Amino acid sequence: MNKEFEFLNIISSTLKNPKYLGDDCAYLDEFKLAISQDSLIEDVHFSLLYMTPYEIAKKALLVNISDILASGSIPKYALITLGGNLTNEFVKEFYKGTDEISQAYSIDIIGGDLVKSSKIVITITIIGSYKNKTPSSRKNAKPGYVVAVKGEFGSSAMGLRELQEGLQEGLQEGLQGEHKGGIKDSYFINYHKNPPLYPKIAKDIASKVKNPYAMMDSSDGLIDCLYQITSKSNVGANIEYNKIPTRINDKELVLYGGEDYSLVIALSEDDFNNIKGLSKIGTIIEKKGIFIDNKIVQYGGFKHFE
Repeated sequence: MNKEFEFLNIISSTLKNPKYLGDDCAYLDEFKLAISQDSLIEDVHFSLLYMTPYEIAKKALLVNISDILASGSIPKYALITLGGNLTNEFVKEFYKGTDEISQAYSIDIIGGDLVKSSKIVITITIIGSYKNKTPSSRKNAKPGYVVAVKGEFGSSAMGLRELQEGLQEGLQEGLQGEHKGGIKDSYFINYHKNPPLYPKIAKDIASKVKNPYAMMDSSDGLIDCLYQITSKSNVGANIEYNKIPTRINDKELVLYGGEDYSLVIALSEDDFNNIKGLSKIGTIIEKKGIFIDNKIVQYGGFKHFE
């Protein structure tokens, strides 16, 4: 079993009241609020060798906003904790990026913390509202539901590969590995640094569906999303590979590459037909497992503790 899942099982079995656990957001129904928290660690989720503080801040906020959107909620507030061996310049550039994204999504930064640590650590708490909307749950997929997506798959992983290869080439040529040392942004590199989000389609789904639905973002890859949804719903999924939106020819990256933050949704056929802009890639089935073109595939995705 994935080590992260083992830890989550331990946490759920240890807490006397784990009712809020299981999705990327906790739903406080009495207030119609969704709350999500995520952390990004230097040299695990990003590197200063190819990203500036400004770029890091933008992505850190975007990937947290993505969880709120995928819950069917509208992001409203954020708290940011920033740790590291910080300098005035780093903090200023970091909060320039933070301000740009918070303004774009009408989010208020309402607090946080500053701490010293050996590596840069960014922890963001996002609060969203699902008033007058139907929130998502991974437990809602049912046999016969459509598996739909919004976005593309494999582009961010390809961008990371290009960054790492470009960095290695630069080091071999005697560069010091600084961000401005020669790695030019391509389509895929820009996609990795600035993953597109889909607030309108997420809002349409949460506002228009008539039946329970499951929605996630592909932070840890398409197969991971499908596994999370099908295992929680006690169902399976059959996917047609040639219907998966992608710009690359690497099947491994398309299925298992993470950080695209595309939406993966399981919803009824009627609801799918009422939502414009989604791509159907498969069907939820009774038989357990994830199948690509009728062939079962193994679980895979980003492994946080390996």
